[in-house]
Amino acid sequence: MSQQAHGHEAHRREALGIGFAFICLAIVGVMPIISGSRPAGSDALSFALLMSFWQLVCSLPLVWRKGQAADVILGRIRTTVPRGWMHVVTLGTGMMFGLSTYVFVLSVGKAGEVSTAIALQAYPLFSMLWEIIFLGKRKSSLELFFTLLMILALVYLATNGTFRIEGLSLWFLVALGTPLLWSVAHVALKEILDRSAITPAQVTFSRLLISTCFLFVLWLAAGGAQAGLRDVMSPRFEALALLLGAIYYLELLAWFHAVRHVDVSVASSITIPAPALTMLIGAVFMQVPVRPYQLAALGVIVAGMYGLLYAGKRKRLAAGRIPAVT
Repeated sequence: MSQQAHGHEAHRREALGIGFAFICLAIVGVMPIISGSRPAGSDALSFALLMSFWQLVCSLPLVWRKGQAADVILGRIRTTVPRGWMHVVTLGTGMMFGLSTYVFVLSVGKAGEVSTAIALQAYPLFSMLWEIIFLGKRKSSLELFFTLLMILALVYLATNGTFRIEGLSLWFLVALGTPLLWSVAHVALKEILDRSAITPAQVTFSRLLISTCFLFVLWLAAGGAQAGLRDVMSPRFEALALLLGAIYYLELLAWFHAVRHVDVSVASSITIPAPALTMLIGAVFMQVPVRPYQLAALGVIVAGMYGLLYAGKRKRLAAGRIPAVT
C-alpha cells in the first residue's frame, strides 16, 4: 500500500472513530431525559428491570449470529484465569452493572436529570482512585490538581451550590453510586478480559444476562410482582424502557467501535460534554429546570476532565510512550 493510500485509510478510520464517539455523546446526553420521562410515580426498579431485559434482547442477534451465546452460557470461554475465579468475577460484576442500572433510574427520578448526568462524570475519579489503591499507579501533580478541581465541583453540586453540609443532597450522593459501581466492575473485569479469548459481544451479553437475572430476583424480593406489574403493563412505560434499553446497547457497540479506530482519550474527550446536551434537551423540550450552580459545576468538571486528558498525555510523552509532535 502506498504512503498516500495508507494516509487516506488512517484518515478514514479516524473519521469513523470520531463519528462513533459522537453517537455515544448523543446517546449518553439523551439517556437521563428518556429515563426521567417515565410515568410519574412509576416504580424505578421495574423500569430498570425492563430496560435491562430489552438490552439483553438487543444483544442476542449479534452473539447468536456468531454462535457465541452458547459459549458464554456453558462457560466454554478459553482463558488462563482459574475457572472458579472467573465465574465469581463475572457473576459479581454482572450484579454490579445491574445495580448501577437501578441506581441510575432511581437517581434520575430523585436527583433530577441534570444532576445525574453530571454525577456520571465522576467515573474517571473513581477509576483513578482504584488505580492508585490496587495497581499502585502514581499520579502527577497536574493530574492531582485537576482531580481536586473536579472533586470541589462535585461537592459544590452535592451541596446545591452552598458548600454547606446542611445543603447536602443525599440523592446526588446516590447518583454517584452509578459511576462508582461502573469503575469497580471495570477494574475487576480487566484481568478477565486481558487473559481470556472473549469478544466484546460476549462480554456485553454475559453482563446483560446476569444483570437482568439479578434485577429480576431483586424485583421479586421487593414485591415487584404485585406493586410493579401495573407499571410493566403500561404502554408508555414499556415503550420508554424499550427505547432506553435499545439505545444503551447501541451506545455500548458504538463505544467499542470508536475506540477501535481512535485513542480512548480522543473518544472520551468527545463524550465529556454529554451533560450539557442533557441540559439543552431538557430545558428546551421537557422544561427541566437548569440552575446556575449546576452550570458552574458542569463548567469546572468539563475543564477538569480535559485537564486530566492533557495531564495524562503529557505524562506519557515525558515517559517516552508516545512520540512528540514536531
